[in-house]
Formats: sequence, C-alpha cells, structure tokens
Amino acid sequence: MSKSYLIKNAKIVNENKVFTGDVLIEGEFISKIAEEIQPSKDFEMINAEGKYLIPGMIDDQVHFREPGLTHKANIATESKAAIAGGITSFIEMPNTVPQATTQKLLEDKFEIASKTSYANYSFMFGGTNDNLEELLKTNPKNVAGIKLFLGSSTGNMLVDDQEVLEKIFSSTKMLISVHCEDEQTIRRNTEKFKAEYGDDIPVKLHPIIRSEEACYLSSSKAIELAKKTGARLHVFHLSTEKETHLFRNDIPLEEKQITAEVCVHHLWFTDADYDKKGTLIKWNPAVKTQKDKDGLWKALLDDRIDIIATDHAPHTLEEKANVYTKAPSGGPLVQHAVTAIFEKVKEGIISVEKAVEKMSHNPAKIFKIEKRGFIKEGFYADLVLIDAENPWTVSKENVLYKCGWSPFEGTEFSSKITHTFINGNLMYNNGEFNEEIKGKRLAFNR
Repeated sequence: MSKSYLIKNAKIVNENKVFTGDVLIEGEFISKIAEEIQPSKDFEMINAEGKYLIPGMIDDQVHFREPGLTHKANIATESKAAIAGGITSFIEMPNTVPQATTQKLLEDKFEIASKTSYANYSFMFGGTNDNLEELLKTNPKNVAGIKLFLGSSTGNMLVDDQEVLEKIFSSTKMLISVHCEDEQTIRRNTEKFKAEYGDDIPVKLHPIIRSEEACYLSSSKAIELAKKTGARLHVFHLSTEKETHLFRNDIPLEEKQITAEVCVHHLWFTDADYDKKGTLIKWNPAVKTQKDKDGLWKALLDDRIDIIATDHAPHTLEEKANVYTKAPSGGPLVQHAVTAIFEKVKEGIISVEKAVEKMSHNPAKIFKIEKRGFIKEGFYADLVLIDAENPWTVSKENVLYKCGWSPFEGTEFSSKITHTFINGNLMYNNGEFNEEIKGKRLAFNR
C-alpha cells in the first residue's frame, strides 16, 4: 500500500506557469493541488520551500543495453541513475542483442523491465529492411513507436532500401522515430580520412566525417517521404543549425505530423571540446560547431524543436579508449540531463517553464502517454523536487552509471535533485533509493 505525501510550499512548474503551492499525493496519483492544503496525520509531509516541483522528465530516447550488452549497462542500473537524475519515464531503443525486431523479442524486453526497472518504461520496435509484417503487429496502445536507423549506428540496423522505407511510412499510423545520417556520405568521408591517418583519425574530425551534409541529406529525405505518405514522423537528435529550418512552429504541437528532438549533449558541447574530452564526447550524430549549438537553442526556444532528450548510450572506458574507428559512439547522460538544463535556466538561456515543456509536457503529448508529464489532479504522481541553490560537482565517486564515468565529470552544477516520486512512491530521497518498488509500463492514448 503506497503512503500518502503532502508536498508543502513548492514552486510548482506546470503548463507555462510557476506558482507556490501544495501537492497532495494519495496512492499512485496526484489528488489535490492548491495554494494551501491542511496537513493530516495520515500524510508524510515534505517541506519543499524554495524548491522547484516539476513533472518528471520523460526521456524519449535511451539505450539501456539489455539484453546482450549488459557489461556496459542494464535496465536496473540505468533506470536507477535516471531517477536520481529526475527522469521518471524512459523509452528505450531496439538496438540491443538480439535486436527488438520481432514482437516476441520486444515483449522479452518488457518482461525484463517489469522486474527490474525503477522508472516507468516503454520500448520501441525496430524496423529493418525485411520485417514489415512483424512491424505492423505492433500495438499502438502499449508500445511507444517504431524506430528506424537511416544511418548506421551502434548495432548496425541500417534501413537503406527506399522501397521498404516507403512501405513502412505508408503502412503504419504509429509514430516513426528516425536516426538521420546519410550512410554513403559518412563512408566516403571515413575512407578519405582513413587514407590519410589509418584507424587513428583525430576525433575532432568526427563532425567532418559525420557532417552537416550527411545529417541534412538524410533528415530532409525522411521529411519529404513523411509528407508524401502522411506518416507521423519524429526526427531524433538534431545536431545542425541547417536541419532546424526543416521544421515548423506556426501550428500547435498537437497538429504537427512531423516533430523534432534535440539532445542535451548537442545543447552543451561543441567541437571545441574534442581536444579535452576526446572520444568521451564521440556521439552519432556528432557534436558540431558553436553555430550549430546556437541554432539548436534558437529552434528549441522558438518551438521548431519540440523535445529535449538524452540518447543515453553508455560504453565502457576501455571501449572508449580505442582508436577513432574502433571507439564506439555514445555516452551516459540520464543522471545529469535535468541538472544540465537547469544550469541553462540559471544562465538565463531557457526559462524553467520552457524547460519543463520540452522535457516533460511535450514528450507526453507527442507520444500520447496516458496521465503523465504534467502536474494535474488525477495524473500519476511522477514528480521531482529540485533545489536550484545546491551546488555539487560531478565526479567518478557520485556517478551511478554501470559504465562508471560521465562526460560531465569535473562540471559544477548549481542545482541538485533531492526527491523523485514515481507513481506516488518516493523512489529517491537525498541520495537514498527505494529499491522495493518498480516502475510501470507506459500506456498510450491512441
């Protein structure tokens, strides 16, 4: 039986407003929101004076590496890091081993999560060049969507057959999420630099190899195909200023058939950081120039970009220490994403209301997630308390990822997450975890 909690005097951030008030949690749900709620002896009271109360972040793109790659991460370790980082729900990608490209393999992942995930969860079904029949069996009410890699990334699931792509786009009403990088451009660029450097290509050439051209070529084609077929398209991890002009902000989000996401690392790092961070910030698509970073922020703030996510994709330090062509792309981010964005709130780059819209409200709207993503009566109590005046520094000692490192090591953040509630349960309280309770499978209003 879950406890009841009364959160007092919080700075509540919801639907473009910040107001001081109380929130009552009874069972799994938010039962009352008011300026003042009288405490009762049955409630555990939490004094949240001076702290922000936000709906937990819904991360629409993570790689938790289970099954098959659990030396890097697993659903238990990474969901634990996520709740410490204020992420209460995640959507995980299909490029595990085996890949989630049949309904049976997809359900196997749901089964693992039901036993081990501390956060709420869903998974994407992976489209390939030859599994259309299986793909069409995906249940829109309890699966987040379809994922297509239009550029090869970890666990090559490249869909490069134009006819197949067109069939997928025109056959399903489900949301199709895409990784957009043009494979031929990347191969050509890689060969050119391999001829010069062998396998030990300087990592700062990564954004030249996986170039603006490679991204734009692929995302513009995907958008063209979505317009032609009427598909519901969501473009993952934009990394270039040029791509942002492919998206609209002249209609409400609910009416958009084509939406976009940006990830924390593309909003934080630039190519100037490769000298210091090396392969630790090698991602696909690559972290690019200051102009690109500025363009992504601009598009996020003017609503051409709809969601902030992480693309959390851990690898071991040993794997990352390889030469360029053998060092895998991706890095761990779920523990630090919300605090990184709150740093930008403090710097005045984004308002706290806009940050919450992009991390919590919009993922719930885009994926049509049932009763989550907002602080509303009758909604699940997936809530996060943030002390915006509690500085701390990221170090190996306080990293919770199974891979044991973070690209943010040495960074001082001004904000600290103190409490995370999931389905009304206090799952994280000032560094202490409740490991007795697990998260729930997300449901979708479709």
